[in-house]
Amino acid sequence: MMPIPYEAFPSPAFVLDENRLRQNLALIDKVQKAAGVSIILAFKGFAMWSVFPIVREYLPGATASSLHEARLCFEEMGVKAHTYAPVYREAEFEELLSYSSHLTFNSLSQFQRFQGRVLQHGQVSMGLRVNPEYSDVETALYNPADPHSRLGELEEALKDGLPDTIEGLHFHVLCESDADALEKTLEAFEKRFGHLLPQIKWVNMGGGHLMTRKGYQLDRLIKLLSDFRQKHDLDIILEPGSAIAWQCGELVATVLDIVERRGIQTAILDVSFTAHMPDTLEMPYVPAIQGAVPPREELPSYRMGGTSCLAGDYMAAYSFEKPLQVGDRIVFEDMIHYTMVKTTTFNGVPHPSICLWTQDGQAKVIRSFGYENFKNRLS
Repeated sequence: MMPIPYEAFPSPAFVLDENRLRQNLALIDKVQKAAGVSIILAFKGFAMWSVFPIVREYLPGATASSLHEARLCFEEMGVKAHTYAPVYREAEFEELLSYSSHLTFNSLSQFQRFQGRVLQHGQVSMGLRVNPEYSDVETALYNPADPHSRLGELEEALKDGLPDTIEGLHFHVLCESDADALEKTLEAFEKRFGHLLPQIKWVNMGGGHLMTRKGYQLDRLIKLLSDFRQKHDLDIILEPGSAIAWQCGELVATVLDIVERRGIQTAILDVSFTAHMPDTLEMPYVPAIQGAVPPREELPSYRMGGTSCLAGDYMAAYSFEKPLQVGDRIVFEDMIHYTMVKTTTFNGVPHPSICLWTQDGQAKVIRSFGYENFKNRLS
């Protein structure tokens, strides 16, 4: 596979590698066919709609968490969305229905409020989100399985069964997890909600299934899904966010200045962690940089400083084989999933261009951003 010539792209830029994307999609397609399930794209993790035609070669659809995502699915993927949101807006609901094939409610109260309109509309399958109260996620910000979580109904609310018009159950408690975590989740799900399964047609197992990560137990995943599907005679849906674009592209940046403060060197870049890579501060995690290693005393070492004025807009620390210079390219790895979808123009910092490295070795700039993009978000 031809290495990507990052110097061929503007800086800063998100660069998606079509070959790597297709490899991930082919693997996911293999899993869904072997297990007899449907795996759909979660826009919350990856919504680069210019490559939706590629995604549709492998996956049957997508999941949406808002009116805008559902409309994007309908207009750019050409299919209706599996829609779930923590709450639905009265003024948006009719339009949302027109873009949805499945609609999952977060609470029984929301279901009771809107079910009549869904039934009147017709051709939309209703579901209910539940909380199995198990998750392997350790970061509280990403763990929806707390017993006090606002996301999903608890088992005590459903002791007497489901409303007749609910056709599916939905849970989402994983984040970049392995098959072991799914197995434990299914045990908790069946323990708390197994009595409801004869009443429904489908189960949506949410996202967090990082099946494209090296070392993921694919055979175990396939067996878990296939056994569950056959045991309960249900349609099974998965909606991974990270797995689709996992390690499929980079964020290219440039060193604009190097400052030294009491022995600490900082390379100031033309990107921002808070504006362009918020997960690195929220999760938090240290993103990999091509050619860099963990800090070593004998090597030149630097913090990476963002371009915004936020004091905490930096990441420490990296070592390099040779000193950095102004103008050097810095390539952050694995910056496509849950990155482009969360960017802002805080401080007026320019948004990185969105680019594609095609199968046949072409460097394409899909979209560039300027002042109007910043201005039009304000008033």
